Parts: sequence; structure tokens; C-alpha cells
Amino acid sequence: MKHILQYAFAWAAIGIGCNAMQAQHLTIVTANDTHSMVQPDADGLGGFVRQKAIVDSLRQTNENVLAVHAGDAVQGTVYFSTFRGEVEYAMLDSIGFDIIIMGNHEFDNGIHDIAKYYGNMRANKVCSNYDLTGTPCQGIFQPYVIKHVGDKRVAFIGINLNPKGMIADKNTGNLTYHDATTVALKLSEYLKTSGLADRVVMVSHIGYNYTDTSESDVAIARKSRYIDLIIGGHSHTLIDSNGDKHLVANADGRMIPIVQAGKYGKNMCQIDIDLATGNTDYRLIAVDATRDAWANRFTALKQWLKPFDDEVHRVMTLRIATSARAMSNSELTYLPNFVCDAVTEIIAERWGKVDFAIMNRGGIRQPLPKGDIAEGMITSMLPFDNKLVVLRIKGSDLINALEVMTRRRGDAVSRQLDIKFRDHSIVWAKLNGKPIDADKYYTMVTVDYLANGGDYMEPFTKAERLFTDTVPYGSLVLEYVKQLGEKGVVINPDGKVRMHN
Repeated sequence: MKHILQYAFAWAAIGIGCNAMQAQHLTIVTANDTHSMVQPDADGLGGFVRQKAIVDSLRQTNENVLAVHAGDAVQGTVYFSTFRGEVEYAMLDSIGFDIIIMGNHEFDNGIHDIAKYYGNMRANKVCSNYDLTGTPCQGIFQPYVIKHVGDKRVAFIGINLNPKGMIADKNTGNLTYHDATTVALKLSEYLKTSGLADRVVMVSHIGYNYTDTSESDVAIARKSRYIDLIIGGHSHTLIDSNGDKHLVANADGRMIPIVQAGKYGKNMCQIDIDLATGNTDYRLIAVDATRDAWANRFTALKQWLKPFDDEVHRVMTLRIATSARAMSNSELTYLPNFVCDAVTEIIAERWGKVDFAIMNRGGIRQPLPKGDIAEGMITSMLPFDNKLVVLRIKGSDLINALEVMTRRRGDAVSRQLDIKFRDHSIVWAKLNGKPIDADKYYTMVTVDYLANGGDYMEPFTKAERLFTDTVPYGSLVLEYVKQLGEKGVVINPDGKVRMHN
């Protein structure tokens, strides 16, 4: 913490100004958790070119406009699994974001890729509570930036989540995390009381209000005295200005606006601030077809995008199998069941028979439709570079792991397991119809992310590791699905909820 504040103080004399401004009205347009939704989704919403149209139109009608992205620009579609960020980061630059922070998914391809792409972006890169000394990102990020609007100074700080249990250790390098709340409160106080800033905006990727951690936008807002606005991400919360989430009372009883635009770039946020009084107006902006007339002006950008779009179209229409039903990745039924059962069969061929499989449903990023299944659907469904791991685990550690899974209302398990829970406690845990014995040892397959304690699965780290594969398991599932298609087998998993309350 001391090192972070010393680093921040070194920036005290640096002000990064907008164009010469006389008015004290500031418009901030924000995005978060766009998750590689380069083109509009199946509902016709979202798209990076439309976001550019919104930002450009606001800049033509307002004198002082800043565009801010609150992280997780990548991961979620075949654009990222195919091109590894090349499209998304170039688009952020084209849209003209002035300030960006990292999300946890920016780390999916490792910290070297963050340095590679962020190092070439024109936006101010802000990170206040990661010490990046000695990492590839050293010197790329600033602890805060100050924008001058008329005679007012607006400071932006960037607050990131605790990577432990959320980001694979191998992907973070040797960055050091400093407590989000402590840094946000102390840095905002310093910026205000030193006279460096008249207003402080916290851009965060920690989530709106998680109940199982003290690290959240709401928690920081309630403890703060010097933060004036929070632009959030990570929890995919769609905050309507007319709802009860928008304003939170701080430690002095002052109402602090918190904004967040949901997920997949379907909306952006517009915040209009009177810097003299601190009054704010807030609204959501739909990223929909009404933006297309303006977006059609960007012919050069669309031409640049076309080769990427063509390749995505190819892999998304290259049929490899057939599904008997539509399968959601947000429900613990058909799709998680299919993935876990497939993994048990795959590992039986590559290592040997195991007792069961456990996967994190957060790693299943896309649903599958009824009918034709294309290659790109599988690669975007399982995009992570995770490897299969076989563990020998004691029953007591397994039960503790299952209780961790209840905190997120269950996870994906194979057909051998039947787990009932209530209020984050296990009611019963059965394997092949028999209670799991706390003193017995079992063999299981999972992914290295979970085996290393990711998603807070610390009980898995106590298990003996019997085998670690070398091939990304998404690639293995893709080959498995291709084989089903070649045999004429229609994908039709059972819909039983195997982990239920």
C-alpha cells in the first residue's frame, strides 16, 4: 500500500488536459464488459461500430466529452478465441476511449498480451491498486489521470479486483494487489485534500454489490468522503437512473452516483456533470439499430473489419454436429451436463476412468442452439486455455469444495454426482447413489484453473495431482463434438439439475 501511494504521489504534478475548455459541464460516456461483442448479437443489440457512432455523435453535440471503458473488453465470442484481442483493442482505439482500465478477462491470455495491446493504445491506462513493478506492464499504467475542464480538475482513479481466486496465477505475472477499498479511499482523499482535483471519479472493475465479499462499488461508496462518481464493471449490473441502485449515501450522507451498463455492449452510460455544483444527470443509451445511420459513415473502419468478420462467419457456419435442443450456459441443466459428461469420456481416453468431473459454469461462455452446431460455437463456448487435470481428492476436501460451489448457486458436475444444498450448506452429496465418504479418496477431472484454486476452489489445491494434460480442453471438446457429428450422433444430454437446492 505504501508503495502504491508513493507511486501515486510521484504523479502529483501531472495534469492531462482536454482541449481548451471554458464551460464547466462534462459529459462522460461509458462502456463495460463488452466481452468481444464486436458485431450486434442475435437480438440485434450492441456492436463496437455503433458504440463509435454514439461517442462521435456526443462529441459533435457536446463541448467536453470523455469516453471511459471499465474493463472486460474481451472474451466471450469467436473474435477473441480466433484473434486473441487484435480486433477488440484496435476497436477501443478507434472508438476513441480516453480512459480505460483492465478487467479480469484482460488477463485471459496472460499479462504479456496486456502489455502488447495496451502499450499501443492512445487512451490513458489507469490502475491504482496493482503494483506492476517488474511486470511487462510496468510503465504502461498510471495510478490516476487528471482532466482539465474549464477551471475544474477531474481526477480518474482505476480500481481492480483481487486476482486471487479470480485470475489464474500464471496469467498475472508477479503483480502485487493492494486492497481496493483502502487504495480508493486514501487516493481519493489525497487528490482532493492536496488540491490536485476538484472532483474524483472512481472507475472500477470489482462489481456493484457482491454479498460474499466486502470489495464492491457500494461498499466503497458507503465508506467514502471524497469520491464523487463511480463508473463500474465486472458484475454486469444494468443500472437504470430511475431504479434504487443509482445513488448510494457516502460516509457523510452525500448521495454518490454509481453507473454500470450491464454486459455485451448492449447499452452505454451517459453522465452529465455540472462541475461547479456537482449535480449529475444520468441515462442509459441503447446500442441498437438507431445508431446504424451514423455508423454507416465509417466506411474505412468497416472495410478494415471485413476480413475478421469473414473468418468469423466461416467458423460460425461450418457445421460439425447437430443438437436436439437449445442449451443455455446460464442454467445448470443441459449444457453444463453435456460438457462435464463429455470431459469424463475424453479423459477416459487420454488418461483413464475417473469417478466424476467438476467444471465451473463460468468457463462455459456461450450457449448452443438447437439444430446445426458450428465449429466457432464450440471454440467461443470454451475459449480459455485451460487444461484437464486429474486429482485424487479426499472426501472431506471434496465436500468443502462443493460448499464453495453452493455460494454461486452450484456449478457443473457430471452424471455420477447428485448434490443437494441449502443456504450454502450441503444437505447431501452422493456419488453413484451413495453418500460421499469424508475419509475415502476419489479420482476426479477438472481444469487447471480450478485445480490451482481458481474460483475460490482452495480445497482442490489439497488434492494429489495425478495427471495434467497439455492440450486446451476446449480443443478436446471440439474434436469430441466433431466425432459425434461424423458418427451421426445427435447431441441430446439429460436436463437433470445435478446440483440443486
